[in-house]
Amino acid sequence: MKKFLERLIARFGLEKKPRLRKTIVAIVGVSVILIGIVMIVLPGPAILIIPLGLAILATEFAWARRVLKRGKIFIDKAKRRARKAVKS
Repeated sequence: MKKFLERLIARFGLEKKPRLRKTIVAIVGVSVILIGIVMIVLPGPAILIIPLGLAILATEFAWARRVLKRGKIFIDKAKRRARKAVKS
């Protein structure tokens, strides 16, 4: 996904315009997250869409990278607990 994003940024000349790039990434990322939140209530893969939106935001924002990292740690802990519960 990173290479795709780099090619897209280069194609539109956004590497020279960091403010515009951040704004576009923010709008797209927040839109994807909002769609994921709507999918919590409506049928749809919200559990996949919300992290995708965070991944989009993480390309430009450190806070989103931290949220993704914490989410991965949380999921790893949950997997370990589930494995222990199954073995017991």
